[in-house]
Amino acid sequence: MDIASLVGLIGAVGMIIGSMIVAGGLGPFIDVPSLLIVFGGTFFAVMFTAPMGTFLGSFGSMAKAFMPKLPKHGKLVETMVELSDLARKDGLMALENQDVPDKFFEKGLQMLVDGADEPKMVKQLEQEIKSMKIRHESTQGVVKGWIDIAPAMGMIGTLIGLVQMLGNMEDPKAIGPAMAVALLTTLYGAFLANVIFGPILSKLETYSADEAIYRELVVAGLRNIAKGESGRAVQDQMVASLPPKVAEKMLAA
Repeated sequence: MDIASLVGLIGAVGMIIGSMIVAGGLGPFIDVPSLLIVFGGTFFAVMFTAPMGTFLGSFGSMAKAFMPKLPKHGKLVETMVELSDLARKDGLMALENQDVPDKFFEKGLQMLVDGADEPKMVKQLEQEIKSMKIRHESTQGVVKGWIDIAPAMGMIGTLIGLVQMLGNMEDPKAIGPAMAVALLTTLYGAFLANVIFGPILSKLETYSADEAIYRELVVAGLRNIAKGESGRAVQDQMVASLPPKVAEKMLAA
């Protein structure tokens, strides 16, 4: 669980709801037509922007903003150093069935064991990284759809409310509900875009970049193993891509 995501979401929503309560209660801020226009309308409009599989899969991906599986770069370097020393000592065949952190690493290592040359291995692994980025961009595109469409739905609701209000100016009782729709749809749209889906998109982009860096480190390490580099040389090259604190700890070990 990512504590920052959970606390940030609860804190932001709590501040907004708290201000509503202090201002006089939640009742005036709840309007069913406005909810239908913004939440329901945005849901189906976003569905319209993507294939059904991508749309439905985006909800599982968005959960990663709260429960990410963060790659452990330090552990990767340690494992790569051990495998490099083992390969120099006993040959590439000794790397078979070695315990590695993830499937991507395992696949690249198995290619080396099976005799794939370095260019072929690198080309295939880089293609997988490219495919991963495309998948992530598809999911992020759905999240961006929520960010773009929710305020637009809020504006549509505002226009609907204004039309209702202007069309019933002779009836004072109709002005209040119409104005509520006009204002609350804008509020709901801004809430969805900026409090919910905007931060989720930022998190997903960060995690995607981090995973891409991790996989590029895997490729770099396996290339060095294929070239017969020593464990120390592999470590020195890989820690250059790590955060300073992690790099210092690795070099000091």
